[in-house]
Parts: sequence; C-alpha cells; structure tokens
Amino acid sequence: MKLVTYNIQYGIGLDGRYDVGRIADAVRGADVIALQEVTRNNPRNGSRDMVAEIGEALPDYFAVYGSNFEANIGSRIEDGRAITTTFQLGNMVLSKTPIHLSRNLLLPRSRSFEMMNFQRGALEALIETPLGFIRFYSIHLDHRSPVERASQIQFLRRRLLNYALEGGALSGVAEIGLPELPHPEAFVGMGDFNMLAGSPEYVELAGRPDHEFGMPLTADFAVDAALRLDVAGDDLVSWVDPKDPTNASRHKRIDYVFTSASLARSLKRLWVDRQSVGSDHRPVWVELG
Repeated sequence: MKLVTYNIQYGIGLDGRYDVGRIADAVRGADVIALQEVTRNNPRNGSRDMVAEIGEALPDYFAVYGSNFEANIGSRIEDGRAITTTFQLGNMVLSKTPIHLSRNLLLPRSRSFEMMNFQRGALEALIETPLGFIRFYSIHLDHRSPVERASQIQFLRRRLLNYALEGGALSGVAEIGLPELPHPEAFVGMGDFNMLAGSPEYVELAGRPDHEFGMPLTADFAVDAALRLDVAGDDLVSWVDPKDPTNASRHKRIDYVFTSASLARSLKRLWVDRQSVGSDHRPVWVELG
C-alpha cells in the first residue's frame, strides 16, 4: 500500500505556473493521497475550483475536501437570485477505495498582526485497507509560530489517541438502522507540519529519543516514518524556497508522515519525489505492507 502527501500551494509551481495536471501526475498511483492548500476562488491562481479540477484529473479516486474557512469574494444578486462566491482553502484526501467517514478538525489559532494567519485544519478519513481500517489525516499546521503549532499538535494528538473514546465523526448510528463503523487505533497523519525535526512541537507529537535506547515505541506517541526507516539528510528535503530555489540553506524538511505505534512494523519505505516542481513543496511517499 502506497501513500503520498503533497502541499500543492494552490497549484502554483516553482516556475510560477498553475498546472493541476502535473500535480495529479505526481501523486497518481498512490492508494491514499493527502493534499494541502487546495483552494476554490483563490485570487492567486485565477479563482480556479481546484477540488473539481483534481477530481477531473484523478477520476478513479474517491475524495473528500475540508475547507478551513470561507471568505466572501464577490457574492452577488443575479436575476433575483443570490449567488454565493467564497474563497476557500483546505485539505483533501483521495482514496482508491471508498472513504467510509470523514470530518474536518479545525485546529486552534490566534489572531495575528502584520503577518497573515488563517484557520488550519486536519481532514480525517476512515478507509478500509489491506491492513484493516485505518484513519488517515491530511494536516496543515501554522507557518508562523512554534507556540501555535504546539497548541495545534496538542489538540490533534488528543484526537488521534482518543478516537475510540470520542467516537470520531459519527457513532450510535444503530438508532437509524445503519451498521456501526469500527473505531480503529491505527492512524496515519501526513502533511505540511511547518516544523523541524526535534523541535518542541515535534517532540509533543513524536517524543524524544533516549540517550541509550533511542526513540521509544509507545502507544501515546506517533511514529515518524522517516526516523523509523532511517531516512535522513537531503533525502528528506520537502520544501524549496520559490524565491531562491538553488539556495541549499533554504531547503527544509517540513512535510512528514506519522503513524500510530501499531503500524510501525508495517512501514517499508519512505522517499521524497525530488523531481516534482508543481509546488514549492515536494511529494512525500510511504509504502506500508
């Protein structure tokens, strides 16, 4: 089973061009795809409906979209009818098999000054896989503040670990004659975390290695797939500064794949597609088996 996460920067590549086709080509073939910065009516990409365009480019995938906000951008009255037009930005999950249940988790945020801050989210999707039912999350954390990222991760970690207790998006559906969906422990959280490995917010999610025994594998922390698979260095660079793409000091690893401890032994391979130029980020792939 192959998974991929890709922050697609509303379709704008390192060359400044909008091209959904090359984004679709970069993720095609994965069993589950997590996308971030998917927009509708965004002035920066010609107000394209990326949800519709991605669906057209990947017609053999089931998909869910979670917009983290809707901002009025040209709503009007035409011929006596109200036409609602909003700028939306959020995450998508696409799957080769049906998505049984989803919800959009809105992450904590604070009002900002002098630098734009917008509502972030984690889109949750319950999918049946060859490894059983797994919860997949397409995640996008704050880019400005490690303090805000830590708050978002604390909130997200509770949702990841307490799923069976909280019931996810829907429970008790026997009341309306539907079968109860499972509440699996297994999860995969992937996306643009905007953090560096080993930072305080990273430790909040994945823990800190012991001086002698390394990173503990425990149920209360997520597993960094790259660390588990011993992938390091330039092989993990997932963001390139579009203003200075050849400057190696501006190459960073800020996109991650985390799993529940229960899936750690299923991790087989992780790699970054270093050839993709459809965004300022690069796709990060993981193979489970």
